[in-house]
Amino acid sequence: MTLCLTHPGESRLEHNTPSTVDHAVDGRPLVRKSPRRMPRLEPVRKGIPANGGRQIFDLDGVQRLLADLTAACRAKVQGRDDVIEMVLIAMLADGHVLLEDHPGSGKTTLAKALGTAIVRPEGDGAIQSFRRIQFTPDLLPSDVTGTTVFDSEAKRFDFHPGPVFANVVLADEINRTGPKVQAALLEAMAEKQVTVDNKTHALEPLFFVLATQNPLDLCGTYPLPAAQLDRFLFKVKMSYLERESELAVLACRAKPTSTAPRRDMTPATILAARDVIRQQVDVSSNVHECLVDIAQALRHDRRVAQAISTRCLVLAIDALKARAAMNGRDFVSPRDVKDLAIPLFSHRLQLKSQNGDTDTVVRDCVLPVLESMIRKSLK
Repeated sequence: MTLCLTHPGESRLEHNTPSTVDHAVDGRPLVRKSPRRMPRLEPVRKGIPANGGRQIFDLDGVQRLLADLTAACRAKVQGRDDVIEMVLIAMLADGHVLLEDHPGSGKTTLAKALGTAIVRPEGDGAIQSFRRIQFTPDLLPSDVTGTTVFDSEAKRFDFHPGPVFANVVLADEINRTGPKVQAALLEAMAEKQVTVDNKTHALEPLFFVLATQNPLDLCGTYPLPAAQLDRFLFKVKMSYLERESELAVLACRAKPTSTAPRRDMTPATILAARDVIRQQVDVSSNVHECLVDIAQALRHDRRVAQAISTRCLVLAIDALKARAAMNGRDFVSPRDVKDLAIPLFSHRLQLKSQNGDTDTVVRDCVLPVLESMIRKSLK
């Protein structure tokens, strides 16, 4: 039995023989002829049927929504299927994504494609579905959150929302801005609110940050603090495209195609899908024990100075559920843990040695726990 953990942006080795991970969890086969489905549940959030958005009541509806979102992103971005999958999982898990990539790798195009695929209801023009923030050393917190302006005619101060008041926000080169701006964004990511002039303003219920940083050009950057790194559900390392993918990009640019966004993929539809996933995807006690054992192994590893927190484990549950739903299952399997381990845990670790590799540490700690979990399920 061989398990392999890789980054979503990296190429993976295909297994010639089926892995035990694919065959058993909790004593039941992972591939079942008729998967158990939970009863149809009404979406928890109100107003979903009245706003023109698609109604989602079960996991089949979630899969159709994900297929449409994936198609919308693939129409604009070629060769990034793994990254698109991770971004959609994070959005359905109510998390945020940090992309570490090279310049010109398609990060802005991907974020814009996702933002434009989500259509806001007609008549709701105050908030946009997609906004982009270019982080620079001279950026101010008010440039991100918004500011209050005095209206001389009305004799009052009015709040002008900043670019964080959107559904999908691209924070480009986030590590090039100062600590004050990073702290303002941290509040928005953690609490879904911003504070301006001692007044708190709530953000959209669907608020998704796709941040980027360049791993090569480190001159003049401000490393993200551990508290802000912990707010990102995933950190995805992207690599250069394969030859065939780059040819597809050039062919697409030579013959551009325009596709109108579907009118039924609204923010309320995404929120309804989140509720369905939380209610109808099961997480067994074995998976809970597996996550806790991974955390304990990382905390006791001699190479680790700071390990993952309990909050990370809580966030991991929603991510695992979202991945299971994306793959047509109503239960979380060991393969979900294996595939999400590095994006979930690697960026949260701080090693004692600056020359250490957090990905290697995660592999060393996760694989034995997964193998132990599989052996227990086979007994």
